Amino acid sequence: MVQQKIVMRVQMNCEKHRTNALKIAAVAKGVSKVSIEAEKEQMEVIGDGVDSTRLTMSLRKKLGFAAILSVEPVKANAEEKKPTDPPKISSYIHYPRPHYHVVHDDYDHQNNCAIM
Repeated sequence: MVQQKIVMRVQMNCEKHRTNALKIAAVAKGVSKVSIEAEKEQMEVIGDGVDSTRLTMSLRKKLGFAAILSVEPVKANAEEKKPTDPPKISSYIHYPRPHYHVVHDDYDHQNNCAIM
């Protein structure tokens, strides 16, 4: 199944209501992550196969007001990033220029006969 992200508005007047909301959402079937934004009175639930209506009904039963704001699938690209391949470097072998050895022969090749 596809993981889904459920954003709910929950009435949280005090710290006790926040902890109760967290407990109720955490024990719901299929929930993997729960987070609360206290300033906006919103709760974000991420899970696989979470029944959003049952979760809302159980929150209403314990806390009073609860409403579903949005239900959307979790984007897989945000969690799993493809590892980037390192840039390929072309291998270039530099062969040095050949060194020519110059040999000077001091031996004279004259046909002078020393015996005569």
